[in-house]
Amino acid sequence: MKYIILVGDGMGDLPLPDLGYRTPLETANTPTMDSLSRHGELFRLQTIPAGMQPGSDIANLSLLGYQPQDFYTGRAPLEAASMGIELAADETAYRCNLVSLKKTDSDSLIMIDFSAGHIPTAESNILINGIQEELGSDLFHFYPGISYRHLLICKNNLAGLVTVPPHDYIGKDVAEYWKRYLQYPELRSMLEAACNLLENHPVNKKRLQKGELAANSIWLWGEGKAPTMPTIKTQFGLQGSLISAVDLLKGIAVYGGLDVINVEGATGYLDTNYAGKAAAALAALAHQDFVFVHVEAPDEAGHKGSIPEKIKAIEDFDSKIVKPIFAGLQSMAKKQDFRLVVCMDHLTPISIRTHSDQPVPVLLYDSRQQGPQSGLSYSEKNAEKTGILVSSGRDFFYKLLQRDRTRT
Repeated sequence: MKYIILVGDGMGDLPLPDLGYRTPLETANTPTMDSLSRHGELFRLQTIPAGMQPGSDIANLSLLGYQPQDFYTGRAPLEAASMGIELAADETAYRCNLVSLKKTDSDSLIMIDFSAGHIPTAESNILINGIQEELGSDLFHFYPGISYRHLLICKNNLAGLVTVPPHDYIGKDVAEYWKRYLQYPELRSMLEAACNLLENHPVNKKRLQKGELAANSIWLWGEGKAPTMPTIKTQFGLQGSLISAVDLLKGIAVYGGLDVINVEGATGYLDTNYAGKAAAALAALAHQDFVFVHVEAPDEAGHKGSIPEKIKAIEDFDSKIVKPIFAGLQSMAKKQDFRLVVCMDHLTPISIRTHSDQPVPVLLYDSRQQGPQSGLSYSEKNAEKTGILVSSGRDFFYKLLQRDRTRT
């Protein structure tokens, strides 16, 4: 038996007046997902445990069968693992976004964009490497990532520093959160120097000349120490691979003992290499039992508040990921049965431009067509109609594997 999970990050939403009170998922043309849903099971899954923040870190841990409340220490340590960085006991990892901030008066600082206009990796790496060359020290070490997503490893004790994710504050005043950084003298000195370097860097000057946003600041968040987690093989007996453009997901794979497949041209946005991801997934399934494919684009569109881009991201996910992978699985099914999940990690509603903790719709298709067939297209509303709610990621994973919950 082969097991496949296809994740459209943040694909779910709330009904929107501009769409006749439908969601982008209901509005989008998604024939493959709708067919799979009609001929499979449809239900809702609670990916965010009570009391935890609705982030992709928590939610994707749930989708991989973990109890996040038992293992989660922060987002940044997971990203560090994806970069091959082993955290020492005295080190804390921070997610380091390149952002666009605007100071409007003496007391106000507006988060214009959490991604500096989705700055290209080639440009962002020049900036982060420049910061490391100028400001790297025994206390602070910067590591370049993809697009706006980077990492800071800190050996300084910043006890009591509570950070916030920048994508939760788009267009809002973040002065009070910035002031939290400034309470620590070494951190304050480094941040002031980093902002000065960025504002005067040739990369940003060229971006402004082209009418693009300048990456004029860094934003630290998602801090944590190295977690201790059992592998997926230890828990469930599966050996598999994970495919994503996002370091966070790759880090989860590292701790989970999954092979990380890096696809050339995978960007985490609408221009990602969909065909490469689909081909890599099918190639992995030729010799492994499990593959997890993550596509970031719907979530990014949700954070931007763009209805057209979110609909396009969902349609691309259906036609360029779900359709070709399902077609490949059908050919494989002549020799090997499979169970295929299509889902999202969390909702990223256009109306709030950040994540929410509502249960997510999940479709589960069995090539043997065992179990009930929903007869319903894939949407948030239809999943709720079924009245089926799976309460945790661990329960979901046992459901996928068709095992009793008490089996270990």
